Amino acid sequence: MDATAILSNVKQAGARGLGAPIVLVMLLAMVIIPLPPIALDMFFTFNITLSLVVMLVVVYTRRPLEFSVFPSLLLIATLLRLALNVASTRVVLLEGHTGGDAALIRLSRPSVHLSSVATMRLVWLFS
Repeated sequence: MDATAILSNVKQAGARGLGAPIVLVMLLAMVIIPLPPIALDMFFTFNITLSLVVMLVVVYTRRPLEFSVFPSLLLIATLLRLALNVASTRVVLLEGHTGGDAALIRLSRPSVHLSSVATMRLVWLFS
């Protein structure tokens, strides 16, 4: 299956109203299936970006009806954050016995590290 066929199937699913149920099933899968730390980092980054975009849209919206999707978007963002909290707690509980490097991801060079803790400290530092 090529990329255009996959993209057209995704567009058709969104047009049929299947977008929200698919997102909810993916959120439930995040809670059940253990995610690798790099995926958690990407989801945390996406969640923070989504929150900033929503906040900017809310600030710059002139009339309330221009952003009528806000309650649904807020619900989905809250569910995403809840699923991320459960998934990150699962990683800590499953891999925490290995020590401080439990959430550490080694990249191509052994001297370069990317960890969830360092990412969260940077986000906290710059927020």
